[in-house]
Amino acid sequence: MKRSVLLLVTLMLAFPLIGWSQNKTVTGTVVSGEDNLTLPGVNVRVQGTNRGTVTDIDGGYSISVSNEETLVFSYIGFITQEVQVDNQSTIDITLMPDAKTLGEVVVVGYGSVTRGDLTGNVASLKGADIANVPVPTFQEAIQGRMSGVFVESSSGKVGEGVKIRVRGTSSISGGNEPLYVIDGIPVTSGGTIGKSNPMADINFNDIESFEVLKDASAAAIYGARGSNGVVLITTKSGTAGKTKFNVGIQRGVSSPTRRNEFLNSAQYIELMRESGYNNDLANGLDPLNNPADYEDSDLEFVETRLDRYAGHTDWRNGGVDTDWQEQAFNPDAGITNVNFSANGGNESTRFYFSTSYDKQDGIMIRNKFERISGRLNLDHKVSDRFSIGANFSFSRTETTTLPEDNQFNNPIQLVALAPITPIRDENGMLYDRPTTTYYNNLIDSENANWLTSTYRNINTIFGEYAFSDKLRFRSEFGVDIINQNDDRFFGSRTITGQGTNGEGSSRWARILNYNTNNYFTYTDTFAERHQFEAVGGMAFQKTEDDYTRVDGQEFPLDELRTLESAAEIVEGTSEFTHHSFLSYFSRINYKLDNKYLMTLSARYDASSRFGRNNQWGFYPAASLGWVVTEESFLTGKEGISLLKIRASYGLTGNADIGDFDHLGLFGPVSYGLQPGLQPTQIPNPNLTWETTAQFNVGVEFGLFNDRLTGELDYYDKQTSDLLLLVPVPGTTGFATQRQNIGKMQNYGFEVVLNSANYADQDFSWNTSLNFARNINRVRELSEGQNSIPPSSSRFLNGIFIGESIGVFYGPRYAGVDPANGDALYYTDEDLSETTNDYNEAARMVVGDPNPDFIAGITNNISYKNLQLSFLFQGVFGNDIYEGGAGFYAANGDWFDNSTAAQFDRWQNPGDITDIPQARLGECNGCNASSRFISDGSYVRLKTLSLGYNLPSTVLERMKISSARIYLMAQNLLTFTNYMGWDPEVNADYLGATTSDANVFQGNDFYTAPQAKTFSLGINVGF
Repeated sequence: MKRSVLLLVTLMLAFPLIGWSQNKTVTGTVVSGEDNLTLPGVNVRVQGTNRGTVTDIDGGYSISVSNEETLVFSYIGFITQEVQVDNQSTIDITLMPDAKTLGEVVVVGYGSVTRGDLTGNVASLKGADIANVPVPTFQEAIQGRMSGVFVESSSGKVGEGVKIRVRGTSSISGGNEPLYVIDGIPVTSGGTIGKSNPMADINFNDIESFEVLKDASAAAIYGARGSNGVVLITTKSGTAGKTKFNVGIQRGVSSPTRRNEFLNSAQYIELMRESGYNNDLANGLDPLNNPADYEDSDLEFVETRLDRYAGHTDWRNGGVDTDWQEQAFNPDAGITNVNFSANGGNESTRFYFSTSYDKQDGIMIRNKFERISGRLNLDHKVSDRFSIGANFSFSRTETTTLPEDNQFNNPIQLVALAPITPIRDENGMLYDRPTTTYYNNLIDSENANWLTSTYRNINTIFGEYAFSDKLRFRSEFGVDIINQNDDRFFGSRTITGQGTNGEGSSRWARILNYNTNNYFTYTDTFAERHQFEAVGGMAFQKTEDDYTRVDGQEFPLDELRTLESAAEIVEGTSEFTHHSFLSYFSRINYKLDNKYLMTLSARYDASSRFGRNNQWGFYPAASLGWVVTEESFLTGKEGISLLKIRASYGLTGNADIGDFDHLGLFGPVSYGLQPGLQPTQIPNPNLTWETTAQFNVGVEFGLFNDRLTGELDYYDKQTSDLLLLVPVPGTTGFATQRQNIGKMQNYGFEVVLNSANYADQDFSWNTSLNFARNINRVRELSEGQNSIPPSSSRFLNGIFIGESIGVFYGPRYAGVDPANGDALYYTDEDLSETTNDYNEAARMVVGDPNPDFIAGITNNISYKNLQLSFLFQGVFGNDIYEGGAGFYAANGDWFDNSTAAQFDRWQNPGDITDIPQARLGECNGCNASSRFISDGSYVRLKTLSLGYNLPSTVLERMKISSARIYLMAQNLLTFTNYMGWDPEVNADYLGATTSDANVFQGNDFYTAPQAKTFSLGINVGF
């Protein structure tokens, strides 16, 4: 692979590209327009390239350019300037002050504003900040980079879902994911087959910027879908001028972030024999010292099992020591990315074109992700008043899919097999039961395939007409189409197809989502003091879902894997569902004297998902801002460049529920081959939206000529009318009904700090820190209900008034009785009394999967042509329940291989340990309790990038405009006390319903760890 990377780099550097005009040296000085003093550390770069320099201590610079190129001068706290070189040899620049916090353009719903005029809370991130991060989805790439935005990948399986929470969890039964809007059009972010992630279809190298609308003032214009936050994604557009091309190639290798340590063969044999022997001693037998006791003893049972598990070998001579964990990991894991883009145009027509190939061989065997994508964005100015445009994107993704974590053919479950078992028998065939303890899912690698293919189009057309300089109208129409095929085959040797001569399944889904936005924008300035903008319009969206599934079995040969070869079709089904929204919205922005700000917004939504008595919802919001530094008493105040105070309050909604939860439903039934209908759901014509009222107050500041900028925010989100399944009288014929009942609260604070630590001609160093603390509390359930206890005996998540959603509730483990090795549990919440009887243990809150706070810190350092960037990301104060530990950390309770920690078990009276005595089949401490809860806090070196820009003298000889070689590492270091594989985890099979996905958090059950990736890449521009 190293040879192929070097070959690719050589080819790119040697490739004959277009000619380059004669370069010359331009010099100049940059001064401040505020005090006319020179500015050291100003970035001077050639537009569209990686070539550039920094002004020296006297504000001077020197750079090699051609007449056709444009120089861009940028500095924190000042307005960026662009200058065409032409025939000039000296270019002196005066930069005008403009606090970075004030001048940055921020995309908001149905428009954009400068950050200085923003009165809501919006987190922003440039696409360039996550370019080339070696992950499949932008969701993973933005992790740790935005305050108040919690991102969690459930496992290291590629192409699967990523959880995002904006300021906490707001719903118990409804969705909690944010609304995703691409170029103004809400797109599909869920509802596909299995665990596939629709957002993985999007090439994030096409993205110009991300904005996350967090408070009500920012999100209320999206009304009934704004409670969970809104992610606005703006894709790249063309720029007028010469066509610029960019080619990038990236290759890398991946491995697990962490491994668990399991017993080797000698340790396994010792523990299992001891486990059986302890039972014999408890029963008055001593088969080791009294041969007459051996027959029918537990020790004999254990050794008979060991004979079986050893296959054709003898476990007594220690000849086999299989590391089954390594068999689960893919030794050839890695990433490949090839991308090409072009952008340019003239004053009338601009274009951006890109195509990309991404491949990720996952760290787990049988898990791969591949994406081919293309994009064309066009803007055309028909006249001075009328412009049109279109954005077209296409992608095809293919994922070789893995089963859910609790399935025996999940690769990580190989760790349960005994290390004394050889992988293959004497004939080279993979061993399976009864030789293996459980199913040897390596058989799936040879005798099964599971491929999920997705074709996706996201297309938008728009037109904008300016009636005057003040009034314009914009109309947008977008279509998001997902076509997905999921084909599965499990041969006659697999656990799935073993009893039926093979089993196959073909599933097909199509999601059609179309949307139109039509709105007016009016802007005006009165008496040079009053700046006014009004937006008003309507939107309509409809989503249609088609789903078909056919299953077959009895295949003549394992090589014939399509359903055409199945002798028996055992199941067939099809479904069609749809929902729609009709909305009217408005927003007014007002600014007085450049220092007093006000924003009013409202949205009136109707949804087909709610009862006829409550189909419409109204979502207003208001916010105020005060730019204190524009007041006379602070104007020109040394050290303070910006001080802005803002506050907001408003309502948003949540409509992310089933399409027909409000209707009385009937389902098909048959009797004696006669068709019929039966009622399946009780109607609720009063069903309506969950409503979140949110208050936010914040301060934005810039200090020391904006060398330190930041934001401080406090918020309080109160969600009412929770959509819950409520028990109803049995006389109705039903058990539950979906009703609006219950309340939840999220409140906390957020901190953002940005600093320019140092800058001179050769060296610069910038730091960005974000920190967020969210407290979630369930405030109310149905009348007379105080809790929804855990619904599973294996997991502990429940809902309790006054606690966070999904807290762990169960027995608190008290350790081990030093006298006899019994597992102990507390019998009271004061933790004063203990028992060895699990059923007598008191149930209490024993942990919380919700983090206390999250944080991220990014440092960008450059020295001449070298750039170093690294991001540390952390999650703190959350607990993780290791559900699989009841099998692999159960001190020899059964024949699953155990973690190395189990070797510290109690053996003799007086031993002090947390691992109970080994007792075969007695479950001495293996039940669900706080024993298997550990601190899930972690700090991760999330991204490390080291790049080198080739100097201009080399570029001139190669006749290219830019070239950058870089080394990137993802998930390089992880610091944690978690006992399992990786602390960024949540077992995927626990999210079968939306409610389960919300409640069952912080669980690990043979879940794949995250991937650590090292990659080498090159970008060339010409």
